[in-house]
Order: sequence, then structure tokens, then C-alpha cells
Amino acid sequence: MLSELTIECQDIYLREYRLEDLDKLQEITWQPEVYEFLPGWNASAEDRAHWLAEYEIPENQKFKQAVKAGGDIGSLYLRLAIIHKETDEFIGWCCSGIKEELPAPNREIMYGISKNFRNRGYTTQAVHGITQYLFTHTNVELLHAIALLENAASNKVIQKCNFNYVDIIEIDDEQYNHYQKSKEIAQGITAHAGSLPS
Repeated sequence: MLSELTIECQDIYLREYRLEDLDKLQEITWQPEVYEFLPGWNASAEDRAHWLAEYEIPENQKFKQAVKAGGDIGSLYLRLAIIHKETDEFIGWCCSGIKEELPAPNREIMYGISKNFRNRGYTTQAVHGITQYLFTHTNVELLHAIALLENAASNKVIQKCNFNYVDIIEIDDEQYNHYQKSKEIAQGITAHAGSLPS
């Protein structure tokens, strides 16, 4: 088995899901502040345990194998836990996968964080981290992100991560702001930032 994927950020780090994450993942997905905007995520504990063991953890392994083989990740998902560095606590997730309702290439970034850790910049760090990882280590050239119109916090995260607004998109009778970020522009931003005086 390949070594665990971790992505270092300032105050948090991202790592692959583990079986022991089940209880914390379940607790956060059932917070009203979370399932208000991610209604499909508040599944039963039995379903969550099954998905984690049979699909999510094994698919992360396939994702890493694809990266090692050259970076063509196809339609594979990457599911990462957001871990608080000081306490090593599971506080949320940041994932990437295919969303059929989006225009091709339809890979999106999605995330959620516990109500107890909001408004501290952790989600923004996580999205920056996974985006940079995907553009550096895989064949991904374009990423999407969506947020419900009324979800001000999520829209703010996406904008802070330099995703460009595209339009409003309707999915399952809900309206979302739709954003995109390209590898070319992301690398240009990184190069420009690196050239600034410290």
C-alpha cells in the first residue's frame, strides 16, 4: 500500500480518510449548519461506515496509484480530512471529484467544516492546498466550485481561492454560483506571488 497522502497548510493539514474518522465525520455531517447546505451528506451511520470502508478509502488508494503512474486520474475521487495541527482533531473535509451536472471537464472541489471551526481561514487553506496539489501532481487543467447563492461563507472561500465567477447554475431545483479556476492562471498567480518582495 502506498504511503498516506498528506498536504501541509498553515494551521491545518489534509490527509486521507481513515476508518477511525467515522464518528467525527458523522457528527459534523449532522450539524444543522452543515446539512443545511449539504443535505445529502447527513447519511445514517451504517451507510457512512459502508461508504468509508468500501468506496472512499479504497478509491483514495486508486487515486494515489494513478498519480504515481503519471497523474492521469480520470474520474477518480480524492477525499481528504481537514486536521487541526495543534490538536490533531478531524474538523472537516476537502474533496475533489466529478459532478455530472457541471460542464466538461467537470471536476469540482467540495468541502465542509465543523461549526466550531468556522471563520478562521481553515477551509480557505484546505481549498488552496488541494487545488495546488491537483494542478501540480495530476493532469487536471480546470477545476469547478459551486456554492448555493445564500451560502455567503462558502462563496467567500471560493473567491478567496481565486476561482473566477462564471454564472448561476441550477441543480436539483437549487441555484448555485458557479466558479472555475484554471491551472494556467493558478500557476501564473503562484509565480507572480513568488516574485514579490517579502
